[in-house]
Amino acid sequence: MGGDDIERQAEKIAQLIINSQRCLVFSGAGISTESGIPDFRGEDGIWTKLDPEDFTIQRFVARPEVRKMQWKLLAEGGLTKNVQPNAAHYAVAEMHKLGKLDCVVTQNIDNLHQMAGVPDDKVFELHGNMQYVRCLSCRKRFPMEEIVARLASEELPECESCNGILKPDAVYFGEMLPQAVLSEASRRANLCDLCIVIGSTLVVYPAAYIPEYACNAGAKIVIINIGYTPMDSKAAVRVEGKAGEVMGRVMNHVRGIIDK
Repeated sequence: MGGDDIERQAEKIAQLIINSQRCLVFSGAGISTESGIPDFRGEDGIWTKLDPEDFTIQRFVARPEVRKMQWKLLAEGGLTKNVQPNAAHYAVAEMHKLGKLDCVVTQNIDNLHQMAGVPDDKVFELHGNMQYVRCLSCRKRFPMEEIVARLASEELPECESCNGILKPDAVYFGEMLPQAVLSEASRRANLCDLCIVIGSTLVVYPAAYIPEYACNAGAKIVIINIGYTPMDSKAAVRVEGKAGEVMGRVMNHVRGIIDK
């Protein structure tokens, strides 16, 4: 899609945002690739470098050597490198500041929406958040940086409260999504009048049900993604492009409309 085409589509999206009363943003890995975070399933994705089986909850619990490997990666910054929000995250945060954002429902575990300025209570993280660690026994939650600091002298940190197994607070294969978060995200999807999908292929379920719920409830759907999604034919606007570039143009138009 050429620059002029993207500009026209961005203008349409801006008008939809202006007319919306309850806008839900649904974000996937594609919103964060411009921040330097590789996606999981692409040609250079995370699963080309790591074995997905090592990120099943069953293997994590059963094999201390798998836990040691993952904590070693974390100690080296391999999964928590110092990334920053990009233009797409800041565009979504600007929607919040303008009173146009009901909430963000995200498949991402990188905390970048909050870092960009979206309040924590407006971000529903379906797959958890790698900025935290949770004890599998007593369920106590710790800041990731606190546990990483212990890795200088510990290969396999345990919960200081109960000696339980500590695990990054992201949803591993074989784990259920956090049900309270999923339930509230579903409720918001059924109430929104606009759902903007940014950087998701919409093939990972149950997360991908969220835009479907919005569509079935009558909301207009916008899809900004590189590559096909199963909901393309249902979108009022479909843009093939990078999240930061497209959302930057969208918010330029939103500001222009507001300032008129």
